[in-house]
Amino acid sequence: MMRMKKVCMMFADGLEEVEALAPLDLLRRGAVDVTTVSITGKREVTGAHQIPILTDRLFDQVDFDQMDMIILPGGMPGTLHLEECEPLKEKLLEFAGQKKHLAAICAAPRVLGSLGILKGKRATCYPGNEDQLLEALVSEDFVVTDGNITTAKGMGAAVDFGLELLRILIGEEKMQKIKDAIMYPKHS
Repeated sequence: MMRMKKVCMMFADGLEEVEALAPLDLLRRGAVDVTTVSITGKREVTGAHQIPILTDRLFDQVDFDQMDMIILPGGMPGTLHLEECEPLKEKLLEFAGQKKHLAAICAAPRVLGSLGILKGKRATCYPGNEDQLLEALVSEDFVVTDGNITTAKGMGAAVDFGLELLRILIGEEKMQKIKDAIMYPKHS
């Protein structure tokens, strides 16, 4: 039997709440072991729309060697806080070097771009952040997976982003069952 996939999702004050919570909900429905991680030094973070969120762990309490993926929600100023977190940037580079999966939505792909992780990869982001993707092949698609990197455009893509992460982590068939269970509309 395959071991349960382990994922950590990084939370910073000013994150876009839907971009974090919609994928988090879908991943947990898919029995993915998701740890929400605060980079702020306190477990409670406050989203861009003043919604308080209690995370599972602080950054220094996470065993990253056990993690299969790091997810970065976007939003402002949450993305700026992610960009300023040196220990997080070190882990992102380490994961990229190990070909472990990285995922980012909205403005957060710029964190990966600034580190050179998107060089030569197809990626998408919230409009206006494309110049921060540094040598990425910028796509207009809502969600893009290129190798070990998944990026998404913004809050409107949060469910599609979560479903794509499920597909990667638990497979197409199991993802489809969850998609059907949440009554997700079929796209033409």
